[in-house]
Amino acid sequence: MFFLLLLLFFTIPLLEITVLLQVGSAIGVLPTIVMVVLTAVVGAGLIRAQGIATLGRVRLELERGELPAVGIIEAAMLLVAGALLLTPGFVTDAIGFLILVPPLRRRAIRAFLLRRVVTTGAAPGPGSPGRARVIEGEFRREDE
Repeated sequence: MFFLLLLLFFTIPLLEITVLLQVGSAIGVLPTIVMVVLTAVVGAGLIRAQGIATLGRVRLELERGELPAVGIIEAAMLLVAGALLLTPGFVTDAIGFLILVPPLRRRAIRAFLLRRVVTTGAAPGPGSPGRARVIEGEFRREDE
């Protein structure tokens, strides 16, 4: 995990610089800067709107007495999307905007939950895995 984060820490800025230089040479410096600022502003507005909607869903789940696990994970993903959209560059903006697409975000959350969360159903019956074997019998204390 540490190696992956280290690789991302060096790779993403180099990729961003490369893309910014290519876009800047193709359309000019000023339009490139305007596009980077515009994506940050539009992204911030979208994050605000989706964050308020997510907060409303979490509040409703709490009022019903349910655990808002999906809403909390969704809020964390929106936080990551906001950080990516505020980071200057087109690659991070593209990833941030992908996270803002609700069906893609929910599919990612569902996949995360299926991989990481162990669900429990009804209590297992006799002989089922995960339940200790019960041996019935009588006993007598010898120290009395």
